Amino acid sequence: MSGQIARLAGRRYISILSRVWSGTNGAAKNSEDALRKTLQIKFPQATNVVVSDISGGCGSMYEIYVETNEFKGLSTVKQHRLITETLKSEIKDMHGLRIHTAVPSK
Repeated sequence: MSGQIARLAGRRYISILSRVWSGTNGAAKNSEDALRKTLQIKFPQATNVVVSDISGGCGSMYEIYVETNEFKGLSTVKQHRLITETLKSEIKDMHGLRIHTAVPSK
């Protein structure tokens, strides 16, 4: 079945996976604002924290961008580990996460 909704015999069926990823009632367990606040608390020197729900609104996949001096001298892998450790409990309820990190140029 391609996508979350398939049309069979004129009826709409929702993929069970969409309910698993977004919670039992279909409501998003995470929000962009909550994830952004968690990251801002963890990285108080961050000049830019952007969190976007790229799942279509069900809260199962996010794209995150964090720019902070706190990443200076760390490899990309270590920077991403800091993000995933910070959001460890939230990630349990997600299908996917895209992480982008940077150190400010100045």
